[in-house]
Amino acid sequence: MPFDLPEQFNIADHFLDARVRQGDGDRVALRVDSAEGETGELTYRQVQALADRFAHVLEQLGVEAEQRVLIALPDCAEFVGALFGTLKVGAVVVMVNPRLTATQLATLFDYSRAKVAVIDGGAPQAFLEAAHSSPFPRRLLVVGGERAMAGGERILRWENLAEDSTGEPFTNARTHRDDPAIWLFSGGTTGRPKAVVQSHRSFANTTELFAKRALGYRSNDITLSVPKLFFGYATGSNLLFPFSVGATAVLFPDHPTAEILFDKIRHHRPTVLINVPTMINHMVSDPRAAEQDLSCLRFATSAGEALPIPLHERWNEMFGVDLLDGLGTAEMWHVFLSNLPGAIRPGTLGRVVPGFEIDVRDGDGRPLGAGEVGRLWVRGNSLANGYWQQAEETAQAFRGEWFVGGDLVSRDAEGWVTYQGRGDDVLKVGGKWLVPGEVENCLLRHTLVRECAVVGITDANGLTKPHAFVVATEHSPRLAEELKERVLEELSPYKHPRRIHFVDGLPRTHLGKIDRGKLKTAAH
Repeated sequence: MPFDLPEQFNIADHFLDARVRQGDGDRVALRVDSAEGETGELTYRQVQALADRFAHVLEQLGVEAEQRVLIALPDCAEFVGALFGTLKVGAVVVMVNPRLTATQLATLFDYSRAKVAVIDGGAPQAFLEAAHSSPFPRRLLVVGGERAMAGGERILRWENLAEDSTGEPFTNARTHRDDPAIWLFSGGTTGRPKAVVQSHRSFANTTELFAKRALGYRSNDITLSVPKLFFGYATGSNLLFPFSVGATAVLFPDHPTAEILFDKIRHHRPTVLINVPTMINHMVSDPRAAEQDLSCLRFATSAGEALPIPLHERWNEMFGVDLLDGLGTAEMWHVFLSNLPGAIRPGTLGRVVPGFEIDVRDGDGRPLGAGEVGRLWVRGNSLANGYWQQAEETAQAFRGEWFVGGDLVSRDAEGWVTYQGRGDDVLKVGGKWLVPGEVENCLLRHTLVRECAVVGITDANGLTKPHAFVVATEHSPRLAEELKERVLEELSPYKHPRRIHFVDGLPRTHLGKIDRGKLKTAAH
């Protein structure tokens, strides 16, 4: 059944204040690990008090409804407080990676015209350089860090303002369910981000349909995430989803590695692990993997990029934990296609989450039959308002109730959906179409291949030829020939990589996806 919301609606109230009103105020909302390895806990009541204090400070700084507040923090309690505090004021959250360069930050400062930026005092230099070259934001609110930051009245310390602010509850702004709430950045695999403006309605709708009804999040769940909170996948799975049922989210500031993740699992014993294919690969390839006890997990999720069948099989053999691959987009906020507990088919994205609707269509918008490859169309009540300051792109992608992105899929007669790549990644070789993922799956079955990506390179005659970039666990003199021969044996001859490039690692976009544009440049 559909999920209806009142017109006056604010997700800070829905996900946070409601927990306290409903008697969950003393439940543990957050477990926060410090960089030094110490763990602190905050109850829902304490998180609410932190968010109220942020809201009072932002209001004192002149932040008004619908103005942007940029949050560039590692995963910490202050990130959560700043996010909910911004929403309480009725302002719009702009979440960005705190590890961005000064140039990237300056671009986002100008693009968002943020009134205030809440920034990490532990790494101030990039923020100061960005602020020096941009008139936005008007104020930089510094969280943590011991170094003084010169910048006159523009630089303010959160800790000082928090001490001076009232500790009274904050009266939330009277926001509409369709008001902008959070910006998400979408960049596909080209590394060019654009802001997707999402409403309060979207976050509540997907949480109800996917997290609560489909995945079955519970109040006794403990969630642990590989992607960080600024990534919409984690904002949902490791914050809003657990908060919707009074569960506990684990936060840690470190860049995750397999070793760190195994340590966190031993320490916190999470029931839900939010994962991505790159880390899944690192986990199953770790020499200590067989020693790990993951029996605490009810399931793990995978999203962000395609999950190859060989990698899914290795996970199952190593850990035996349900791994739920799915697909979501910033334009629909989160996952709307997914495998589910008890209904898993490796190599597929699962089936549509009830409450959403998908279609597979050709380039002219005509529906395609079972098994045919076409562009993915999706609709539901989590559709974004559009792209910020990009009217032409909005018109192309948002077609009435439908969002039409660049993902290519096929759907069988039973409704199982298989990812076939992105429209701008699919290659035409010798007049025939080649889906990179098919070749990548073939290469990944070789025991020495840890990661790989296939891209099209234009040769001296102007023809497109597939090249493979491979991260190998070890090199042998014949490995390149073995890989070419494997593809020639298993797939059509035109699909074999004309050249194998061995690399130490694959470049990633700001969202952690393989940056195929950089690979194409590197091949020339």
